[in-house]
Amino acid sequence: MNVVAVSGPGGAVADEALLAAAEPVHRQLRPHLPADYRRRMAEVFASGAEMAVAVEGGRVVGVAVYRVIEKTFTGRELYCDDLVTDEARRSAGAGKAMIAFMERIGRERRCDVLALDSGTQRQQAHKFYFREGLVASAFHFTKKLT
Repeated sequence: MNVVAVSGPGGAVADEALLAAAEPVHRQLRPHLPADYRRRMAEVFASGAEMAVAVEGGRVVGVAVYRVIEKTFTGRELYCDDLVTDEARRSAGAGKAMIAFMERIGRERRCDVLALDSGTQRQQAHKFYFREGLVASAFHFTKKLT
């Protein structure tokens, strides 16, 4: 299992082919993403996010989208927007490899914590996060503005 950066700081896409290959896996978590996936991801990258993918046997089997943010509550945080493993490849090490990759990036960038939000319905994902040493430290509340 190899984790490869698709984009880097500043929003530049390092590997267009990997970005395209990430789309079907990413849509397993975010089916609502617009048809023009490349354009939407360019907007997300321009806002400070980065993407890495887990590759095995030449196939993208996992996607992570993350960013560094400064918060009064947690300090410098490596925040994971999205973490998804291809449903046909779950429990084969991709998620673990992507968590380890983000932990390394977070340490390199002097982050205090790795954080993510997970939908309340995703109990299997929660079991994985607990196994990887993440804790449920807060509730996350939202209100639609549009």
